[in-house]
Amino acid sequence: MLIDGIARFNALAPKEAEEGLYRCLANRRWAAEVSTNRPYPDTQALLAAAQGALNALTDEDWVAAFTAHPRIGERGGDAPESSRREQSHALRSPADTLTALERDNRQYEEKFGHVFLIRAGGRSGEEILSELRRRMKNDPATEFAEACRELAQIATERLSLLVS
Repeated sequence: MLIDGIARFNALAPKEAEEGLYRCLANRRWAAEVSTNRPYPDTQALLAAAQGALNALTDEDWVAAFTAHPRIGERGGDAPESSRREQSHALRSPADTLTALERDNRQYEEKFGHVFLIRAGGRSGEEILSELRRRMKNDPATEFAEACRELAQIATERLSLLVS
């Protein structure tokens, strides 16, 4: 008999559930809160609880989570396998696009003080570069909010995969 993803997630030991959640979003408080509220009746309830916990994050929590992400085109971060998978389409871009991404990422970091975050899954390097350049025109507060929204989308996608 197959056990569905939410049942499997609900059955994890607390530490194991927290670690899985932490790979979705690098924030221990968020991971502990979402884990502690198990069991969830279904995936939608889990995603709603995760969103509620995201909404409670402080600016400092977000900044700490930002630092756990690699730059587009680089390996590492809090969830290296997820990052590699999410960036796989972009990493097949021409060399000049990848070079421009690397250069513009560094300019972004100089301006905003954190790594450029974007939900990269399925996006080409050209699309990501275009978004990076558009967002370079943002003021710091607007860009911080946009980076938080992108990271929340990344976390939600990873969480959906965790329980699929």
